[in-house]
Amino acid sequence: MSELFHKLCLIRTPGIGPAKYAQLIRQFGSAAAACAAAPNEDVADSVRREMDRAAQMNIHYICDDDPRYPASLRMIKIHPPVITARGNIDTLSRCAVAIVGTRHATAAGMTFMADLAREFAARGYAVASGMAMGTDTAAHRGALRAGGDAQTIAVLAGGVDYIWPVENESLYWDIVDRGVVISEMPVGFAPTANNFVQRNRWVAGICDKLIVGEADMKSGSMTTARFAIESNRPVFAVPSHPSDARAAGPNSLIRDGHATICTGISDFFDGNAAPKIKNEKNVTSENILLDRLGMIPLSESVLSDVVKKSISEIKRELVVLELQGLVRKVDGGYVRI
Repeated sequence: MSELFHKLCLIRTPGIGPAKYAQLIRQFGSAAAACAAAPNEDVADSVRREMDRAAQMNIHYICDDDPRYPASLRMIKIHPPVITARGNIDTLSRCAVAIVGTRHATAAGMTFMADLAREFAARGYAVASGMAMGTDTAAHRGALRAGGDAQTIAVLAGGVDYIWPVENESLYWDIVDRGVVISEMPVGFAPTANNFVQRNRWVAGICDKLIVGEADMKSGSMTTARFAIESNRPVFAVPSHPSDARAAGPNSLIRDGHATICTGISDFFDGNAAPKIKNEKNVTSENILLDRLGMIPLSESVLSDVVKKSISEIKRELVVLELQGLVRKVDGGYVRI
C-alpha cells in the first residue's frame, strides 16, 4: 500500500488528530509502522472507499511533505498532515490574505470587503476565507471579480466535496474553476460545530496576513483572529461605529493593540501602484442590472426605471443574481455584494 494510504488510515482513526498523529510518527517512524502496530480494517476499508471517491471527483490529496502543501500552513507546529484539494492546486503556492467577518454583515461592510479582496487578487494574492454567507462570500466574490488569473481559496469545515452552506453552491463551483477548495476532513464528511472552529484555525494558518471585518465578540472571526495572533500572523481590523455590535470585534482588536487599523488597500500598497487587473471588463459585469447596483439600496421599481425593464423582469433577474451571491436584499431594496 502507498504511504498516502497509511497516512490517511492513521489520521482517519477515531481519536487521532494532528497532534496525536505527529506523536505517533515520532514514536514509530512512519505512518505504515504506526498502522501496523494497531491495524484497523474498518478504517482501512473506509479509506479505500474515500480514495476511490476522490479519484472519481478529481480531488487531490496533499501531504505536508509535498512541495504543493501551503508553506504558511506547514509553519504551524500542529497542522493537518494531509489536506484534500479540489480545483487549481497552484493557487496554494501564492501569498495569501485571509478576509473574514460576520455572516450578518452590513451592505456597506460587504462592499468594502469585496473591494478589498478584488484589489488584493488583482495584485496576485490568493484571497482565503471560509465560504460562509456574508463577509466570506463577499471576499471570495470580490477576488473573482478581479479577472485575469485572480484566485481565491475556500477552507471548508466538511469534506472538500461537501458544499455548505447550500446557498453558496454556485460560488463553490466558481472557486473550483478559478481557485481551490481545501479541507482536512474526509471526502463526503458533513461538518459539526467543532469542525468550524478547526476550520478557522486553518484559515488563519494558511494566510500571510489576516483582515477582520464586521464581527461581534463571540463570532468565529474573532476565533480566527486569536489563532492568527498565536501564529504570529499580522492582523488588520476594519473599524466601525461602536453602537453596532458587529463593530465590537474589530474595534477591540485595534483598541487592545492586537490589530492594525485597516481603512483600505492603501494601507498595504503604494497608492501610486495601479492594480494589475488583466481583464478589466470582468470587474464590471456585463449584466446591466448588476452594474446599476452598489452599496446604496435600490428598490425594484427604481431599478425598473433605471434599466428600462418591467418589474417582473427585474424580479426574475434579481432572484438569479441573489442565488449567485451577487446581490443581497436589505431594507429599502437590493445592494451589490
